[in-house]
Amino acid sequence: MFTAEFEPAETNGRRRTPRAPVSLDARIGRGGLDRTLCRVVDLSVFGAKLQTYSTLRVGSMIWLTLPQLGQVAASIIWSDDFAAGCQFQTPLEEEAFNALIELDQTTRRNS
Repeated sequence: MFTAEFEPAETNGRRRTPRAPVSLDARIGRGGLDRTLCRVVDLSVFGAKLQTYSTLRVGSMIWLTLPQLGQVAASIIWSDDFAAGCQFQTPLEEEAFNALIELDQTTRRNS
């Protein structure tokens, strides 16, 4: 008789990758034009949580202009009043993600 033990994979919630709390000024636009300010408050290579000054519609596509990186295409996957979660069309490169974390840390140290 064949027997085997297995251990289920442990997950830390629903997240695919770690998220980093940040406070980065950014801009939201459509069609490549920056239209409104926002703040990135949580970041991963796959997406971000945004604080906004206007409500964003779930399913809408946006251009998120991130400091030092420029525009990235993203879709809004959840929205609640003046906060929203977006998923990047193309995940950030690990180096770009780390550069944004470092920028946030540098900004906090110099404040």
